[in-house]
Amino acid sequence: MKQTEVVAAIIRDADGRIFATQRGYGEWKDWWEFPGGKMEPGETPEQALHREIREELSARISIGPLLCTVEYDYPTFHLILHCYLCTLQHNQMHLNEHEAARWLRQHELDTVKWLPADKDVIEKLKNL
Repeated sequence: MKQTEVVAAIIRDADGRIFATQRGYGEWKDWWEFPGGKMEPGETPEQALHREIREELSARISIGPLLCTVEYDYPTFHLILHCYLCTLQHNQMHLNEHEAARWLRQHELDTVKWLPADKDVIEKLKNL
């Protein structure tokens, strides 16, 4: 089975809200996820995360600790997802790839339809 390694930014603001994005394309269109993407050969997870957030949100982040690594088997590939706690370096963002975005409080995390691999991440966030 093909293996895909990705990184995700769990962006939190000063009020503890978490930034979620809605996919606007592909098989999982309209499902919610954390911004991020595939690591390129030779990149560290942190380098990939900085690049992906610039590409997807035209934003710069400060990367904190690794929250968790999730492995999940989708029908056509095995996903390895590295999730880092992050903050924005400034409050300006632009959705370059996603259909929508929301800031969610901890008790609102279940109000959107998360991608299957993100569900374990959501449970960890509820316990922070």
